[in-house]
Amino acid sequence: MNPSASWNVVHDLQQMWSLPFMVNAYRAGSIVALLAALVGYFMIVRKQTFAGHTLSLVGFPGAAGAIWLGMSAVWGYFAFCVGAALVIAAIPTQRASGYHDESAAIGTLQAFALACGFLFASLYGGFANGFNGLLFGSFVGVTDAQVVVLLVVGAAALVIVSAMARPLLFASVDPDVARARGVPVRLLSVTFLVVLGVAVAEASQITGSLLVFALLVAPAATAQIVTARPLLGLGVSIAVGIAITWLGLGLAYYSTYPVGFWITSVAFGAFVAARITRHVAGVAP
Repeated sequence: MNPSASWNVVHDLQQMWSLPFMVNAYRAGSIVALLAALVGYFMIVRKQTFAGHTLSLVGFPGAAGAIWLGMSAVWGYFAFCVGAALVIAAIPTQRASGYHDESAAIGTLQAFALACGFLFASLYGGFANGFNGLLFGSFVGVTDAQVVVLLVVGAAALVIVSAMARPLLFASVDPDVARARGVPVRLLSVTFLVVLGVAVAEASQITGSLLVFALLVAPAATAQIVTARPLLGLGVSIAVGIAITWLGLGLAYYSTYPVGFWITSVAFGAFVAARITRHVAGVAP
């Protein structure tokens, strides 16, 4: 039986946070939301949402394979997402003839990864119950050790993104000029894809592989509607991402529906609300 919410928000929060697994869920969710919102902002600016989508799907076979081998799903998420990011980074972005084959190669990788995921799930034998959380997310079972791993890896990723933020933004907006100015565009591209893989691996552990975009795209997309200024946009993206996660976790705790559904629904609502507000205010897109 699910706990029932009341009109006393303070009491409800105290009741929810009296449970260690919910405290860990909020800790993990906050870490994941911060990193995903920051990396997602650059992902949209760089027009690499398809790559991010593929990395999110690759996380499923990684976690499924790890469980099949008797390991923690966390390591499967990180190993497959970062490995796939390196594969994507090695794909040529454009041929001499002008034909872009990056999307085709990424799509092929995506299909193969999904097939591997279902293979690992069938080999494990517990598909219906054991793997729903990998696809659609779960806040149950977040351990202290998992929170520590998310914090350490997330902090390292944040330091890297912060260090390369200015040249990365320059290279994302105008790579040709940035290259002419001596900016290491290729190195930045590879490094960012690896950080994107890390962000996806972390977010997958809260939202599930199929709903990663709720934290990776929605906060950043909402922020870009609110403001065109990069620094302010990053701040808005992070604030929206954390708010979405906190509200989604609370709604999931007091309902029978999974956390991935609530986070995605709240994220969609925030995006639509921002669009409507902008339209009513008469601000040109």
